[in-house]
Amino acid sequence: MPPRARSAWFKTLGQLALVLAVAAAFGLAIGYAWPVVTASALGVVAWHYWKLRGVLLRLTARQRLAPPQGNGVWNELDRLLYRSQADMRARKRRLLDMLRAYRAAATALPDAIVVVERNSQRVIWFNEAAHTLLGLHYPRDIGAALGQRLQPLSISHWLTAGRNAEPLMDAASPVDPDLRLNLRLIPYSDELWLLVARDVSKLMRLEQVRRDFVANVSHELRTPLTVVHGYLDMLDPADNPEWAPMLAEMQRQSQRMTQLVEDLLTLSRLEAQDRLPDESVAMAPMLSTLKREAEALSQQRHHVVLEDTTDLDLWGSTKELHSAFSNLVSNAVRYTPAGGTITIRFAREGDGGAVLSVRDSGYGIPAAHLPRITERFYRVSTSRSRESGGTGLGLSIVKHVLNLHQARLGIVSEVGRGSTFSCHFGAERVHPRDDDALPLQASR
Repeated sequence: MPPRARSAWFKTLGQLALVLAVAAAFGLAIGYAWPVVTASALGVVAWHYWKLRGVLLRLTARQRLAPPQGNGVWNELDRLLYRSQADMRARKRRLLDMLRAYRAAATALPDAIVVVERNSQRVIWFNEAAHTLLGLHYPRDIGAALGQRLQPLSISHWLTAGRNAEPLMDAASPVDPDLRLNLRLIPYSDELWLLVARDVSKLMRLEQVRRDFVANVSHELRTPLTVVHGYLDMLDPADNPEWAPMLAEMQRQSQRMTQLVEDLLTLSRLEAQDRLPDESVAMAPMLSTLKREAEALSQQRHHVVLEDTTDLDLWGSTKELHSAFSNLVSNAVRYTPAGGTITIRFAREGDGGAVLSVRDSGYGIPAAHLPRITERFYRVSTSRSRESGGTGLGLSIVKHVLNLHQARLGIVSEVGRGSTFSCHFGAERVHPRDDDALPLQASR
């Protein structure tokens, strides 16, 4: 209790004691001590009740009333309550100002912001951009199920994934199918989620222009490269021995350019596809082919090991999967020093799926480069990549092929101890192997 309030309280008690003492003395003087004391006590209680009623009226009044002046415990209590109410009103004003500022900032954002209740997936709040991009209307859609309001965009299953929901990179807007959206779900509390929708139509158009440009340029380069390569093959270095080194280098560079054009065309073709035709991919002959390709590229400089411990085949495109696996094998050969070991392994996974991994004992990849290793033309070491003849597009092709098969690429690497690239396929992508394609035993 503040000193001033304590002093007022003791002063009031003193006044009450004085009143009772005077009343008792007066009662003794006239011979009616107890009735007079009782009446005085009731008067004191009534006076304090009246003061308490005044305090309650001040607390419940809608208008701000200045506290009374003077001393006494009730006046001090009035002043304390007045200061407390003033502080509470000031805090409330600050909170309201902050809320208005945050709401104005969210409203001004070009991205659609929707606050969603976690369990029921119902809309709690949304900004103005949600009306333009998602077609939500206020107040009609407040409290409505978000999955139903965003039809024909099917996101109910995606919302159910919650924290594990991957961003939807290219989704059609319910307002306009030509409007492309990037949807991201942010669980920012235990009860509420934040749905952020961004208009990526311009980015998608620019990406399409880029893909068309790369595909057209690559296609146009094919003919002149074929002509150059053909004339180089016709030149006989025996006629001019001093030209032999120059012709060899020209042939090597033309072949590298041809491979680069073919990889660009392959990548453009994969990017233009949404799905691939499903067929049964016989893994036994696929693995044998990969082993032969590794040995041919290695030219006896590496030890190639094949391990097939499953009786499974895959659903997918044989051509595209062979392209992806072959890229991993060729990379392992290129970036493994002579005398190293390359292991191609096909095995089951605990979730019922399967994994094809290519492990090498090569140079390894620093951890800082792993997040970007699948970007096109990204190189860990430019000089080493040029010496090995790589185009910088192999892992990008692998990633696109696996995405079209709803699979993922795993990379584990340590500098000086080699790398392991793993292609993980879900249970829906595997099936029992045919009887005429028995699993291969580990071969060396």
